[in-house]
Amino acid sequence: MTSATARLTAAGAALLLPLLAGCSPESSAPTGSSSQPTAEASASPSSSRAGVEGQAAAQLEAQFTALERRRGGRLGVYALDTGSDRSLSHRGDERFAMASTVKVLAVAALLDRLSAADLGRRLRWTSGDLVAHSPVTERFVDRGMTIRQLIDASLTRSDNTAANLLFEQVGGPTTVGDFVAAAGDDITSVDRREPALNDWAPGETRDTSTPRALGGTLATLVRGDVLEPADRLVLERAMRDSVTGAGLVRAGVPDGFVVEDKSGTARYGVRNDVAIVRPPGGRAPWILAVMTSHETADAEPDDELVAAATRIVVQALRSPG
Repeated sequence: MTSATARLTAAGAALLLPLLAGCSPESSAPTGSSSQPTAEASASPSSSRAGVEGQAAAQLEAQFTALERRRGGRLGVYALDTGSDRSLSHRGDERFAMASTVKVLAVAALLDRLSAADLGRRLRWTSGDLVAHSPVTERFVDRGMTIRQLIDASLTRSDNTAANLLFEQVGGPTTVGDFVAAAGDDITSVDRREPALNDWAPGETRDTSTPRALGGTLATLVRGDVLEPADRLVLERAMRDSVTGAGLVRAGVPDGFVVEDKSGTARYGVRNDVAIVRPPGGRAPWILAVMTSHETADAEPDDELVAAATRIVVQALRSPG
């Protein structure tokens, strides 16, 4: 744990710069589907082939666009096969609210700072510290929980009080944002605690990211040396045990695939899932970020939009490159 900032910056930049090419902090679009999305599939950044052109790319874009029209939402997708470095995206550089997917970043930042012994330290809080959706921490006000238990509560049950306690331990949202930036991601904005970070509206940039940036940062955490192997294992196991995204990426992969994910929900029908997808047969994992929103503040989140987008990704990444 506690990897050096210089190492973190170098590792993050090496992995993320190719993934974030073309992004800008101001990248944004309305919640509707009227802007012109693009779908691209690319080889490794070092390859002379910048992208898959012609029929394959056109078919991919048509599938995502048809899905948006059918479900009535705005859909952002970024997927990366870490074995081949093939990637694809749809609205990959548009901003979406992160919602509770930010908990992955908060936990990663905390793991980077703490020792294994620190994870056994018990934290305590009062009933006055509890916020909405705290299904685990509300039962442990009298006894408290260890940091490791709070990590599990935050990622497996999306417990908001647990997330806020972890934010406090790491130094607040700003510190998490600094960690993400040091990992090479200057797009993702981490600004508020739970549940305020879910108070999103079109045009808001606080607590937002793009599918490419969020997925790219997860790829950096999984592939690089930003986190020590033991820390990666803590993060991945907690994401594997998550119970909040059963209808999302997990619902879109075939039998035999293993998914480690973190979901998120916010106003304007925001429903997101960021995931490590492990194909069968020992293949290298895929990284997938699916982010969605709708046009009205009271719109219902659409799990099937995320699951259907995942099916398109699976079909594309399983096809020969």
